[in-house]
Amino acid sequence: MTTRRSLLAGLGTCGTLSLAASYAQAAGVPAPGGTSGGQGAMIVSTWDFGAAANAAAFAKLRAGGTLIDAVEAGAMVPEADPTNHSVGYAGYPDRDGHVTLDAVIMDDAGGVGAVAALENTVHAISVARRVMERTPHTFLVGEGATRFARDQGFPQQSLLTPESEKAWRDWLKTAKYQPEANSENRTRTPGGALDHDTIGLLARSADGRLAGACTTSGMAFKMRGRVGDSPQVGSGLYVEAGIGGATSTGLGEEVTRVAGSARVVASMRSGASPQKACEEVVRHIAHLRGDAIRGVQVGFLALDPKGNVGAFCLLPGFTYAVTDAHGVTKVLKAASLFQA
Repeated sequence: MTTRRSLLAGLGTCGTLSLAASYAQAAGVPAPGGTSGGQGAMIVSTWDFGAAANAAAFAKLRAGGTLIDAVEAGAMVPEADPTNHSVGYAGYPDRDGHVTLDAVIMDDAGGVGAVAALENTVHAISVARRVMERTPHTFLVGEGATRFARDQGFPQQSLLTPESEKAWRDWLKTAKYQPEANSENRTRTPGGALDHDTIGLLARSADGRLAGACTTSGMAFKMRGRVGDSPQVGSGLYVEAGIGGATSTGLGEEVTRVAGSARVVASMRSGASPQKACEEVVRHIAHLRGDAIRGVQVGFLALDPKGNVGAFCLLPGFTYAVTDAHGVTKVLKAASLFQA
């Protein structure tokens, strides 16, 4: 009898093919000295630092890893980067000085795992994968998520670095203890390159299989317990077999109001291209929220089974990284609904 766990084991969350060469061929990833049979984008991710994440994801695929292996490996790069204050280690803390992490990982066969408000654990994306593969649940939060990470052997490590702590203490000098959805823009240009709080990755094989990951330390100086769109399936990330995948970035509250990533994929299911689908949801947010989203950045990135890519945002400044089947990566600027 086929059970849920035997099915997941068989699929390996997007297909754990035992022969590395067979997987590389199926994914359109060239073996050393070979050529690629895939067309279009193989890996896409949000922001300019997505280029390094894509490189790690591509290397994992080339070595025979699965799509889930690839998006996990990619997400782990910014999670461990002490210079990146929006993801993982060295992320900016909440208003009480605690760095909390959110992450989700998903395949196109319905496999999903997520964590929110995870503490003292660098690789939230890997804990999310363990939730998917080793529990009957899809989402663990707070103390339970942190305890699960310890039980699974993830080492305890403080995430607050001296630089992040200084930024928090400087913020405390003038901050009022009340929700400020765009507080991280206090010293930034709204919509600019620093106005983001997550990385989302999407990967596909040449035969159209899909997987995705999204990980973040969330809004800088958020209220304790705040969870944005990033770990929520259908908001920060969504993938659907035969249709496509989408991920989001920017102010998560605005994405969750419209189940943004699921809406992008729904538009693709109805026949829209990835680009048109991203444009539709951004325009919908602008229409729905009006002046409430003035100066706020929200961006979407989408990928379909053929490797077509779409990206669109509210304000200029959203960049994304695209890697093709040869491992060549380009960082591109997304078109925006508003000019400033």
